[in-house]
Amino acid sequence: MVEMMETVKTGEMVETAETVEAACDIYPAVFAVDENIRFLRRIRRIADEHRTHIILFDADRLAGRAHVEAALRHAWRSWAGGNPIANSIEMEALLYAAGTRQCQVAASFGIHPGLNRSYIAVCPSAPGIRDHLAGLVTFVDGGHEETIDPEKRARLADLFGITPEEVAVVGEDRFRDLVIERVALLDVYR
Repeated sequence: MVEMMETVKTGEMVETAETVEAACDIYPAVFAVDENIRFLRRIRRIADEHRTHIILFDADRLAGRAHVEAALRHAWRSWAGGNPIANSIEMEALLYAAGTRQCQVAASFGIHPGLNRSYIAVCPSAPGIRDHLAGLVTFVDGGHEETIDPEKRARLADLFGITPEEVAVVGEDRFRDLVIERVALLDVYR
């Protein structure tokens, strides 16, 4: 379970002095999608049954689990503060993951037809939801590889506008931090 800030958990929500955020479980998974809308309807039904939100992130467009955690943290803060960009917390989280205000761009950070490597966030945590999702997805116990190979680094640099000069300043080992910084910068660009 990931808690978004140093907090005290009360019920389904996590309270802080600054805001109210959900505690989320994040599961790496793989699954095939024939048609996005039909697949998302099935996901929505499961979420509704469990009175939670299920957010699907494309692992191939993210700099790992820390990227998912940052997007969720910022999305919940925006949502709880009454100043969201999107009409749903799911899209709000994808907007932050993509570091953009453009829903069409953010949607590409969700699912796509074909094979998906994904991080599935369940916010707030919901007992038994993994069993219901298991009919649609295959959970990856070891998680998705957290290393960023040169091909993925080039893709992420292009997606997030990270220049070679920026990488040279912070060093190759801090590339992930540059991506996650783009998540936080969305608050500045609002």
